[in-house]
Amino acid sequence: MTKRKIVEAIERYDTIIIHRHVRPDPDAYGSQAGLAEIIRATFPKKQVFLTGEGDPSLEFLVKMDEVPDEVFQRALNIVCDTANQDRIDDQRYDKGDALVKIDHHPEVDTYGDIQWVDTSASSTSEMIYQLYEEYKSEGFKLNNAAARLLYAGIVGDTGRFLFPSTTRKTLAYAAELVSYDFDRPFLYNEMYKTPIHVAKLKGFVLQNFTVNEEGCSTIRLDKTTLEKYQVTPAETSKFVGLLGDIDGVIAWAFFIEEEDTIRVRLRSKGPVINSIAANHNGGGHPMASGATAYTWEETEEIAKELKAVCAEYKAEQA
Repeated sequence: MTKRKIVEAIERYDTIIIHRHVRPDPDAYGSQAGLAEIIRATFPKKQVFLTGEGDPSLEFLVKMDEVPDEVFQRALNIVCDTANQDRIDDQRYDKGDALVKIDHHPEVDTYGDIQWVDTSASSTSEMIYQLYEEYKSEGFKLNNAAARLLYAGIVGDTGRFLFPSTTRKTLAYAAELVSYDFDRPFLYNEMYKTPIHVAKLKGFVLQNFTVNEEGCSTIRLDKTTLEKYQVTPAETSKFVGLLGDIDGVIAWAFFIEEEDTIRVRLRSKGPVINSIAANHNGGGHPMASGATAYTWEETEEIAKELKAVCAEYKAEQA
C-alpha cells in the first residue's frame, strides 16, 4: 500500500525534487539519481530535479541541479536514504506540496506524508529497484542510466556484496541491473581508485593505529595531519573500512577534524554502534554509522562509549 501511494504521488505531480543526506555516499547518489532517471524515463513531461551539495568524488555518477526557491511551490519532495531530518541535504525539503521518505536505515525521525522504511534492504538503491520491479507492469521504465546508478548504490552499501546486509534478493536485483548497458569496470575504478596522497595517509593510519584489549581502535586525523598529506575530510571516506581487516579489531572510529566540527566515522564487525552515533548528532546502521563531535573531549567520550560496547559484546560472545 505504501509503495502504491508513492507511485500515485509521482503520477500526480508535474514537478518532483529529490533529496538525500549530507556527506553523501554512492547509495545516497544512486537512489536519488536512479529514482530520478526512472521517473524521467516513465514520465518524460515531468520536471525532475536533484538537490544537495555536490561531492566532487561522486560527480562521475551525476551532478546536482541548482533548484530555485520558487520551484518548490506545488512540488513533490522525495527524500532518499536519510533517517533523520537534520541530515537532509537542502533543508527546503519541507517547502513543497507533499513529502515522501524512502529509506533503509533504522528509523530516527518520523517525517513525510508517505514513509517507506525497510531496514531489511541492503540499500535504498535496492528499494528503488524494487519499486520499479513491482510497477514495471504498469509502465515504469528502467534505462541504462538508472541501472548504472542503482547498481553503484547497491555495490557501495554492500561493500561489493561482502556485508551481511547482502541478501538473495540483493544479488538477484544486481544480476538484473548488470544486464543493462553501462561500463562496470569504469564504475568500479571510479568508486574504488585511491589517489596517491590518500594512499600515503592510509599508510600513516596503518603505522599508527592501536587496538585495546576490548577490540576497539580509534584514529585521530586532525587538520595538521590532513594538511600534511593534502587530504580533504571527504576523501577519508576512501579508507573508512581499512581497520576492519586487522585481526583483533571488532569496532573502530575515525575522528576527522573539519572547519568547525569533528566528523566521526564508526564501523563495527559485531558490536552495535549506531546508538553511540545517535548520542552524538548522528545515526546510521548498527555496524556503520556517522556522528559529529564539537570538541576533542567529546571524541574521548565517544571512544569510551565504543570501548564499553565492545567489552559488552565480547562478554556476550564468551
